[in-house]
Amino acid sequence: MGSWIGMLEWPAMAVTVLAAWWIGSRRPGRRKVGFCCFIASNVLWAVWGWHAQAWALIVLQVVLCLMNLRGWKKNTAAQVQS
Repeated sequence: MGSWIGMLEWPAMAVTVLAAWWIGSRRPGRRKVGFCCFIASNVLWAVWGWHAQAWALIVLQVVLCLMNLRGWKKNTAAQVQS
């Protein structure tokens, strides 16, 4: 089981880069995709961090996930107004 968890590092990195690409869009719908990708990457990084016993990384991912949820909420509010 440990071997596949160790391999999560690469998909987590790829999803993070993809999220950064989408979050830079001017369209709220595309930014929403970016926030979804960022939240998915937070989960992937946290799982990998647990496996690697990287506790600071896990805390960072929790904080970043909360920030992404805040961004999701602000983006949704902006989408409703336009």
